[in-house]
Amino acid sequence: MVPDARFHSAPRGPFALRAIAEACGARLAEGADPQRLIVGVAGLQAAGPDDLSFFDNPRYGEALSATRAGAVIVSPKHVARVPAGTAPLLAERPNLAWARALRLFFPPVRPQPSIHATAVISSDAVLGAKVTVEAGAVIGAHAVIGAGSVIGANAVIGPGVVVGKECRIGNGASVACTIMGDRVIVHPGARLGQDGFGLASGPDGHVTIPQLGRVLIGDDVEIGANTTVDRGSLGDTVIGSGTRMDNLVQVGHNARLGRGCIIVAQAALAGSVVVGDFATIAGQAGIAGHLSVGRGARIGAQSGVMNDIPPGETWVGSPARPAVQMMRAIAVLDRLARQRGRPAP
Repeated sequence: MVPDARFHSAPRGPFALRAIAEACGARLAEGADPQRLIVGVAGLQAAGPDDLSFFDNPRYGEALSATRAGAVIVSPKHVARVPAGTAPLLAERPNLAWARALRLFFPPVRPQPSIHATAVISSDAVLGAKVTVEAGAVIGAHAVIGAGSVIGANAVIGPGVVVGKECRIGNGASVACTIMGDRVIVHPGARLGQDGFGLASGPDGHVTIPQLGRVLIGDDVEIGANTTVDRGSLGDTVIGSGTRMDNLVQVGHNARLGRGCIIVAQAALAGSVVVGDFATIAGQAGIAGHLSVGRGARIGAQSGVMNDIPPGETWVGSPARPAVQMMRAIAVLDRLARQRGRPAP
């Protein structure tokens, strides 16, 4: 595959199979030539003799057997399906190895450090070495931007905000009341640190409760486009290191996410939700306020969570319940529906 040069850089390389295996944590199968050169990457069906591909889904077994790829990253249990002429690179987690291989061929591209003439930067903001500030960006009073970070066009960094080293703040994003670690990626249009949704209702209407907390973000976090993370009310909203959020996610005030969590598009966490390390919340799931999701738990798409979820469990449905219970309930309903459709004896 040759990426469109209008949007992407040309791939690095070529690389010898030995170098690729070392970079992606794989090992060469017996008989593979470690000096064989690989020029590019491609899917199984499009790959040619100079390309690297990968196989991780049994659904594409026929494509693996028919591939013309020069090398393929594959689990040892599927190596017998790799055709002659294709060198297997064996990995227990082919998808992870593939991601590392792609980063070898296409490392992240950083712009040349510069400050655009139309950027507005407070005189008392602190910018580290090799920072890039693009057109129309605003950096407020006493903000700190770590070395090597990029502030995208029309992004707004509010007063006192701390952006760590090697961060990327996308075009049009806004960051307020936030302290973030290093290598954080904030995609375009994201909103961090705005007021949480807090109010008190009385006979004359609603009174907004001041939101006096912050957003604290660890290292290596990625926050998707148009995602919103509200600041805490009295405490802080916390996003643990290594967490990944998709586009259009809502994180309410005082929520606390652990390390390595995955939050998929359009999921919403109400205020004061606590999510344990390495939990996964699938698309359009909603979690009611003040609940806890245990370490390593998994919540299915469109689930409505109204109870605490223990560590390691998988819950689905609305209202959400353990997956085994939900499947049994669906089976019973299906059986009842079929019985009602039968003629009377």
